[in-house]
Amino acid sequence: MTIDEIRDNFALLDDWDDRYRYVIELGRTLDPMPDAEHSSANKVQGCASQVWLSKQLDRSDTGKPRLNYLGDSDAHIVRGLIAILLTLYSGHTPQQILATDAIAVFDEFGFREHLTPQRSNGLRAMVERIRSDAREALAAVS
Repeated sequence: MTIDEIRDNFALLDDWDDRYRYVIELGRTLDPMPDAEHSSANKVQGCASQVWLSKQLDRSDTGKPRLNYLGDSDAHIVRGLIAILLTLYSGHTPQQILATDAIAVFDEFGFREHLTPQRSNGLRAMVERIRSDAREALAAVS
């Protein structure tokens, strides 16, 4: 699924209960995260729920490094937010990640008005974690 497909699906849903159900469905599409990846190193700090993001740096494709992610949470809606984030970021180069404003995309979908402050903080923590990984990957190849 692409971010444009998610955007189109959101546009079809006027009611926020339907949008939340859709977000939960997106969370069910996440690739399973192995138990070993549910580690303290992969845990995202600043989230009210339990959130893990596991990264893998892939240098095999075009010579440009790409960051691939697995994500998981103990909260259904947060799993859906992770699915949207990974659609935006996973499989992309560090430069592409740093050039993508995920918070603006979530605002476009209307999440600013419909997420609790704790979930908004957690979302920002997840975005910052991925952006930090991208900055580290760039520094490693420089």
